[in-house]
Amino acid sequence: MRSLNTATTRIPPALEPRLQAILQQEYPHFSDAEFARRHAALAAVMDKHGCDHLLVVTDHRAGNAPQWVTGWPGTAEAYVIFRPGERMVMHMEWHNHLPLARKIAQDVDVRWGQHQGIALTVDELRRRGAKRVGLIGPLVVSKFRQLEAAFDIVLLDAEYTRLRMRKSAEEIDWLRIGAALSDAGMRALVAGTRPGMDERELAALVESAYVGIGGTTMIHYIGVTAMGAPHLYVPPQQPSTRKVRAGDIVTCELSAYWWDYPGQVLRSFTVDAEATPRYRELHATAEAVFDAVIAVLRHGATMEEILDATAGIERAGYTVCDDLVHGFGGGYFQPIIGSRSRMAGSALPQMTLEENMTVVVQPNPVTTEADESKRSGVQVGELLRITRGGCESLHRLPRGLFRAGQVI
Repeated sequence: MRSLNTATTRIPPALEPRLQAILQQEYPHFSDAEFARRHAALAAVMDKHGCDHLLVVTDHRAGNAPQWVTGWPGTAEAYVIFRPGERMVMHMEWHNHLPLARKIAQDVDVRWGQHQGIALTVDELRRRGAKRVGLIGPLVVSKFRQLEAAFDIVLLDAEYTRLRMRKSAEEIDWLRIGAALSDAGMRALVAGTRPGMDERELAALVESAYVGIGGTTMIHYIGVTAMGAPHLYVPPQQPSTRKVRAGDIVTCELSAYWWDYPGQVLRSFTVDAEATPRYRELHATAEAVFDAVIAVLRHGATMEEILDATAGIERAGYTVCDDLVHGFGGGYFQPIIGSRSRMAGSALPQMTLEENMTVVVQPNPVTTEADESKRSGVQVGELLRITRGGCESLHRLPRGLFRAGQVI
């Protein structure tokens, strides 16, 4: 693997030296051993399904598999041809992205797609004598039809998801960085929120904390409402021009990426006022259910155990709006679990937890008024790693119901 230069940058204080070294790389990269692990796993999938080639796709900026396979994030289109023991070929857009793709993609013949990348990929597969091609990633229908007309196609997205659910030690390190960047965003939001700011300005506070040290935004959902007369119970996905006022509560769910590895942290805080009894009770319920759920998380934990641990939501007279537990890190994965009053699907997932899965626990209780515009809710939660005997938070941010202006 070629050497990439390092540069000095600001570093979140929570990061230990091993992680700081990753943050300082010019363009961060996984080790040769980590890529070999991933490629061996893909080869096993190909063998299982009788595929002679694998096509790994980012199309119209959707799909993260090429980044997992090559290191290149697939800024527009990326069509990666993989066969064990051979150098990968990637047709990609745009032409001005070629220099960086050739620098970042590991052991890949990077070629310009000339605005016909799927056609060039089909030609290359034909030249190689491909017959049965496994496909990972999304393709628009017109491109899929070109591929399907030339080869026997096997859809392997479910296999890819399975490979992403359990993380390697290196991947967990990258998630720790994503968690630290997310924590930095939440710290900046709590410390910097003032009456008179609007939700757009709050979002700018969040991003200012990590963009300068290599983070990018996955989400920052920020909700601002009056505790005495709430108009929302879950933070919206787009910021509004609503101004922060004394007596408000701010609820937030945010994820900052370290490349393809985000944290996820959820917290709530008041503005120039103590929490009202309703919000104190909501928050205490959320904290108690969080503790109950993480107490049962471990390698081998069943979905029924996790669902049973959420029962404090209903005992307190609340329900949930969002999923209470979900897999996370490289995608939004099973197990996806709600609570008994708002299940996440028609049935619980048929699985048990495994060591080095990463999940978000986010018991965000909401009140149950028939008129949704009068409901209240809070945000509490974070990303955790499943261990043999329990779980480990990947975040360092304290828990609690905070106050705007507080340094946490």
